[in-house]
Amino acid sequence: MGKRENHGGKIMKRILYSVCIGSLALALTAGAAQDKRSERAKPQHRTANVHAARPANTGRTMSAHRNVSAAQYRQRSYAKPRTSSNAVIKHNTGLRAVRERNLARNERMRERNSQEFRARRDVAVNRDRNVAVNRTRNDVNRYRNTNESRARNSVAVNRERNLAVNRTRNAEINRARNANEFRDRNNVAINRNRNLAVNRTGNAAYYRGGNVRITNNWRGDAFRGQRYAAFRNYNRQWHDRSWWRSHYDRIIFVNNGWYYWNAGYWFPAWGYAPSISYVYDGPIYAYNGWTPDRVTVDVQEHLARAGYYDGPIDGVLGPMTREAIAAFQADNGLAVTSAIDEPTLATLGVA
Repeated sequence: MGKRENHGGKIMKRILYSVCIGSLALALTAGAAQDKRSERAKPQHRTANVHAARPANTGRTMSAHRNVSAAQYRQRSYAKPRTSSNAVIKHNTGLRAVRERNLARNERMRERNSQEFRARRDVAVNRDRNVAVNRTRNDVNRYRNTNESRARNSVAVNRERNLAVNRTRNAEINRARNANEFRDRNNVAINRNRNLAVNRTGNAAYYRGGNVRITNNWRGDAFRGQRYAAFRNYNRQWHDRSWWRSHYDRIIFVNNGWYYWNAGYWFPAWGYAPSISYVYDGPIYAYNGWTPDRVTVDVQEHLARAGYYDGPIDGVLGPMTREAIAAFQADNGLAVTSAIDEPTLATLGVA
């Protein structure tokens, strides 16, 4: 505010200086004009006086009179306009008009400066008001933000407390549950192992004693139906390597023998290698296109868990494995093929 008032005062001083200098210049101009007019009028009067003082008794006197009269005539014709006050009035009128224009200009400048001063003062006042309003709003916002921050901090603190409490409770509850489940599982595992050991020994001994026999005859009424068609229609075929390659596109070598794939079963390829013989001569059902040894391993593991098989898990469909399969089939009311067929795998839960 102080800087703006000093600036306005300087402008007013400049305007007053301009008005004074203009008025002084006009006065000096008017005085110089009057001095020039008075100096021009004085030589004419001196000439007239000189001509009048000359003697009048000679011929020169007449000429002098004529000159005097002419000088007087010239004085009357030229001096009157110069000594007239119309020029002064006109000059004063011009000065007055100039002065009035300057005053009007100065007045306009003063009014403009006054308006600018008011506008700047209003801007300063509005700035102060805005600063006060913004300060108040900032205080309000600061208070709100403080409250929100406290609320958030409280929520965060409560969340941490709840997490800690829940973590502790859940740990204790889960520890107790896990302990109980672990005990139950251990008891189940212990009982399963005991039962498997007892059943494996008893069942293996019982079936090995001759109650269930291994069969290779699949022509009876028990083997009717589509699921036993591969066993019912099986006949050993003897061909050389070229014949097997020309008729079947999938032939593999497992367990020291060659097998070919046909309609979801593996069959022994007799004659593919003349010096090779097979422990089991018949079809082996395979799911997902698995090889015969892999399917046999899976069946041996399931029979061992069920207590029917206690031999090696080697993937060979030998006499012990076939005896366990026959016992399982007899206990579950299946046709006893003594081999890996589709109904047996479905009952074991393998396929």
